[in-house]
Amino acid sequence: MPILLFLLDTSASMNQRTYLGTTYLDVAKGAVEVFMKLRARDPASRGDRYMLVTFDDPPYGVKAGWKENHATFMCELKNLQASGLTTLGHALRTAFDLLNLNRLVSGIDNYGQGRNPFFLEPSVIITITDGNKLTHSSGVPDELHLPLNSPLAGSELTKEPFRWDQRLFALVLRLPGAATPDNEQLGSVPTDESAITQMCEVTGGRSYCVRTQRMLNQCLESLVQKVQSGVVINFEKTGPDPPLVGEDNSVESSRPVSSFSPQPWHSCHKLIYVRPNPKTGVPVGHWPIPESFWPDQNSPTLPPRSAHPVVRFSCVDCEPMVIDKLPFDKYELEPSPLTQYILERKSPHMCWQVFVSSSGKQTDLGQPFGYLKASTALTCVNLFVMPYNYPVLLPLLDDLFKVHKLKPNLKWRQAFEMYLKTMPPYFLLPLKKALRMMGAPNLIADTMDCGLSYSVISYLKKLSHHKSNSTRQFCLNS
Repeated sequence: MPILLFLLDTSASMNQRTYLGTTYLDVAKGAVEVFMKLRARDPASRGDRYMLVTFDDPPYGVKAGWKENHATFMCELKNLQASGLTTLGHALRTAFDLLNLNRLVSGIDNYGQGRNPFFLEPSVIITITDGNKLTHSSGVPDELHLPLNSPLAGSELTKEPFRWDQRLFALVLRLPGAATPDNEQLGSVPTDESAITQMCEVTGGRSYCVRTQRMLNQCLESLVQKVQSGVVINFEKTGPDPPLVGEDNSVESSRPVSSFSPQPWHSCHKLIYVRPNPKTGVPVGHWPIPESFWPDQNSPTLPPRSAHPVVRFSCVDCEPMVIDKLPFDKYELEPSPLTQYILERKSPHMCWQVFVSSSGKQTDLGQPFGYLKASTALTCVNLFVMPYNYPVLLPLLDDLFKVHKLKPNLKWRQAFEMYLKTMPPYFLLPLKKALRMMGAPNLIADTMDCGLSYSVISYLKKLSHHKSNSTRQFCLNS
């Protein structure tokens, strides 16, 4: 169920008139209505939830949140007036806190236990502003700053105010007031150069510089396409570049590629699409993306995590591994310089392994938890998520079924126990489920735990039972 949150600039400067004869605020209201009509064409929009937040002083900025229905949203939108300051930072913080209000109760972020892409609440924040100077009761700041402290308990568990399934887009209105713009060129709408642009890019979104009504309509069409179920990941290259591939698809090993000159594909900040199950409408998955630390039972707190996991990929060609009945997860990557580079290599039968640094017990890079691979038809690139250190586990399981016929000897059991000790403990539960599905239910003892300390587990349970308190605090402090 996508959440579409509109953050509207209600500062006094939104009263300025455009060449159309309407105010900027009128244009913003009309844009919201047009977006909703365009979105309604998609059958998936039936599950949409709309929210409305403005630049009004707290606690009046939230016009339509979790409790308000569609009729209330439309009524509040119609009655908006522009009279305040351009308090963009505070308004953005309010918007993110509103989206995050129920996440600790639902356990969707799964802190300390790996990140599950299939636990998500895809959210798109669309800010509509005139891009004027930021203003605040204490002065005119040069840069956009979001308040560091959040009224929500547990907000310290993530370094940023947003989460990996929340993306920020901005329509920055630059419509002239006097003359009709010259004949515009069709094509892509440029990125705006205002304070909000960098924040958009950090979340995996972007800003649009809107100079005409026609450009605005083009942007709204584009934004409707951005409503996708997925999570943003930082893909970073580790190790040397691969050798060049010649025109005849042969490897030109005599021409090594320098790793010292960064290429656009070396680092990509993009979405992986998390498709819902066609029958249930809910995404299904098995394996988490590892945490960037090894769980410590003696630590009283969890290290704060970055909103977007850093997934490192090695450019060493490997053969993709799968065995009968072992479940795996497959996510398509949003087009990027990385996907373009992989597809141009035309090697659909090879893959590049992926890692999360510091996820293992000893090695800095950690062990592979999956791989990137071009589709057979070379139309897209997929991220395959497997059990942690799958190159060790899969041959063991293959032997279990084909050689030992589910009656493993002592040597096999010792090797399996050794594997379990090198696997982050939060992979035990999904592995037990997978083994049960495969017909080998009793290989892992029930006494094995999640690896977190008692104080961390107690704190997370406490947070999940404080929904009413969190809501009250948010309403008072937002």
